[in-house]
Amino acid sequence: MPRGDKSAYTDKQKRKAEHIEEGYEDRGVPEKEAERRAWATVNKESGGGNKSGSGRSKAENHSSSKKGGRAGGEASANRTAAERSASAKKAAATRKRNEHHASH
Repeated sequence: MPRGDKSAYTDKQKRKAEHIEEGYEDRGVPEKEAERRAWATVNKESGGGNKSGSGRSKAENHSSSKKGGRAGGEASANRTAAERSASAKKAAATRKRNEHHASH
């Protein structure tokens, strides 16, 4: 099997890698680097591609996912007060508009 071949991975692992990749891209990581990091994370958590044989599985370690969640929260915490308030104003306007449409 050539390097980079993803046929040994389960559908769930492929979906997980795609989701992780999107998260990195949302944070401004280049596409190729985001893909590389996503597959590295899937490999770290699940031990690589699917392996056949009864009793060969090991429990997954989700520590890297927890780390990613914290890093994402940290990004919003590091924004300036003006950036936060602009975001909050936008959210409030959307909420108000949705409430208005719901009442009619």
